[in-house]
Amino acid sequence: MAKKEKTRDLRSFIKGTVIQIIILVLLLASFVGGCVFRGFLPSETVSSPETEEDVKEQVRWTCSMHPAVDREKPGLCPICQMPLVPKESGGDREIPQFVTSKAAVELMKLQTSPVERRFATAKVRLVGKVDFDETRLSNISAWVPGRLDRLYVDYTGINVVKGDHMVYLYSPELLAAQDELKRAVQRVKGLNAQSSELLRKTAEANLEATRSKLKRWGLNNSQISQAEKTGTLSDHITIYAPMGGTVIEKLANEGQYVNIGTRIYTIADLSQVWVKLDAYESDLAWLRYGQKVTFTTEAYPGESFEGKIAFIEPVLNPKTRTVKIRVNVPNHEGRLKPEMFVRAVVESTVGQGGVITDDSLAGKWICRMHPSIISDEKGSCDICEMPLVPAEDVGYATSSNQGNGLKPLLVPATAPLITGRRAIVYVEVPGQERPTYDGREVVLGLRAGDYYIVKEGLQEGERVVTNGNFKIDSAMQLMAKPSMMSPQEGASITGHEQHMDPGGEDTASEAGFDVPGEFKQQLGDLFDAYSSLHGALVDDKEDDAKKAASATADALGRIDMALLKGDAHMAWMGHAKVLEREAGKLKAASSLAEFREAFSPLSDELREVIETFGIATDKPIYSVVCPMAFGSEAGWWLQTGMDVANPYLGQMMPKCGEVDETPVAVPDESAEANGGHAGGPSSHE
Repeated sequence: MAKKEKTRDLRSFIKGTVIQIIILVLLLASFVGGCVFRGFLPSETVSSPETEEDVKEQVRWTCSMHPAVDREKPGLCPICQMPLVPKESGGDREIPQFVTSKAAVELMKLQTSPVERRFATAKVRLVGKVDFDETRLSNISAWVPGRLDRLYVDYTGINVVKGDHMVYLYSPELLAAQDELKRAVQRVKGLNAQSSELLRKTAEANLEATRSKLKRWGLNNSQISQAEKTGTLSDHITIYAPMGGTVIEKLANEGQYVNIGTRIYTIADLSQVWVKLDAYESDLAWLRYGQKVTFTTEAYPGESFEGKIAFIEPVLNPKTRTVKIRVNVPNHEGRLKPEMFVRAVVESTVGQGGVITDDSLAGKWICRMHPSIISDEKGSCDICEMPLVPAEDVGYATSSNQGNGLKPLLVPATAPLITGRRAIVYVEVPGQERPTYDGREVVLGLRAGDYYIVKEGLQEGERVVTNGNFKIDSAMQLMAKPSMMSPQEGASITGHEQHMDPGGEDTASEAGFDVPGEFKQQLGDLFDAYSSLHGALVDDKEDDAKKAASATADALGRIDMALLKGDAHMAWMGHAKVLEREAGKLKAASSLAEFREAFSPLSDELREVIETFGIATDKPIYSVVCPMAFGSEAGWWLQTGMDVANPYLGQMMPKCGEVDETPVAVPDESAEANGGHAGGPSSHE
């Protein structure tokens, strides 16, 4: 026992010595780094105290890595144990100005662009395939029971024209009907001048009824007239093509007996085809009825075809999360074949509020069922005879009748720093001796190509930083100033909407919910499964991702909402609905790309849940963002530890991302009492 105690004391001594050395190294690095950085990028705040006494009264201390920490005296950061630095006053601004030198601007390669008011063009790229035009399909069926003695078209793919003979059909019932016609003709001919008017009308009506019966059985007028003239009785009938087109189905064989309504052939008119495209939810804002669509095929490289959107399905496919878009395309030469794959592009001119504009439709009237019918005047459709409606009624606006007020305010897409919930831009302040940039939070609308539509926060003519804005934001963070990652001084430094006062005591949840520890434990189980899924995506392991996705859905199903009461219960009901929907997408995913696409909204919702209700965890949980997770779109996720592990880029770029040093959640007593959570092997610490 004594030997074990000596060994334990020796380990404690070594551990304490190592910690002291690390702290000294960090202090030295912080001092040297601060001197070098301030010498390289001198910066100022907008206001400064006037006297030494004011300085003493106003100076508070914060951490350069965790700006949310706010202390009255110097010391170590309670989160990372880094030495605190003096906090400079930022005045009344949420994000202070950043002032630097012209030489630093050159070295940082800062570039600015003006905020403009003009129309933007958005390109939507879609994929799909060619299909038959359902309105141009026709079936050839038996109108009378009988036997197929001859099929003149004996294989599919044959092109026929209207009136071509298709079938030679034997029918005893036809023989009886023609005999009835013969007798009806004889009765009419047997009438004379002395016959009563009633008898004449009865005989003529009987003859007309017999003719109508033969027409319903498929005989044309010439066949009936021939039978009336010759009196020749026939037990066969020839069926002719009702329309021109291509025989795409042959459903019967010679010698086969058929009943009334039995289908024999299907004919498709391929002079016009449909192109069915898959559009994601995010694409629907740019698509309108009647829009022109340009597409290409593998069969004719370098050649483009055009059509118009004729229908947008009203229901989303729950498995693919897409909506079918139908495009009507002329195909007079027959070059487009059903089942061909196509790649399509829709270009939309975007106006204020994301409205689609098209000046070519100014003052035009359009048919709601046939987009090819466009008229200068009010009237009816030439095809379906439905009344035409103004182009504005199907979702268009024109600059000619709206003026410049329709032009949206645009900012380059590289200007905003987007965290998923907030967007920050750095605006150049004109008329300053030294380069000055004002950080500003803005409200963005839809993204149109290389631009975002600005709803609030900017004015036309202002210049925003489009290159180097990350460097400015990093400098603001190192100076413990509000920035993209830290929106306000004194922001929350723990999860579930808790904060620490200057004395270090935990205060109650901002939401005011009374959340039992058992419920937090169940959220901890959910986060454990989520962490396993995170790890599988980082390692590019599809099979492990499938198992973890199923485990996540199971953990969500085990959460007992009956533990929550009142407003907390109602709040959970809303979050649970979203979580169940996103977990369902994960279970339905079948590839790493689909898992990653579903992982992002689940992460966003889980973060809100943790911030609202809290969680049992034995390690801090951090929020991490990758600005290029989905091409030009950022993606967030949650993880334990500050060593970045990117689930969206996997092993291609596992370290791509930026950690928000303010934890979403920190360990609490419930986690320690129950063994903790959120520290499994998939956390990639």
